[in-house]
Amino acid sequence: MSDCLFCRIVAGEIPADTVYETGTVLAFRDIQPRAAVHVLVIPRAHHEVLAELAAVDAPLLAEVVAAAGEVARLEGLHENGYRLVSNVGRDGGQEVAHVHLHVLGGERLGPVAVPLS
Repeated sequence: MSDCLFCRIVAGEIPADTVYETGTVLAFRDIQPRAAVHVLVIPRAHHEVLAELAAVDAPLLAEVVAAAGEVARLEGLHENGYRLVSNVGRDGGQEVAHVHLHVLGGERLGPVAVPLS
């Protein structure tokens, strides 16, 4: 998808600070980090919604999750802990319509904020 930011990163059209990659998964630093360590892990193949990816290619979703664990290890987060986040859809805060996991850590993270309204 030529208009998808993450597909353009996968294609090499937009540079990224790559942390980890395989033939099916790419992990790179977020350009607007929300924690000391903030890495995005994406499948190279375009899938917009996490549940859709789980339904059509569960092994690929498993690879994305395993890659997130490897990123946490490479970034030294595995001992003290880290957070995996997947925002789904507009109301869930998904800003790029391409499945991605946020690996957040490197500092003590507060509780997950839940809107009261």
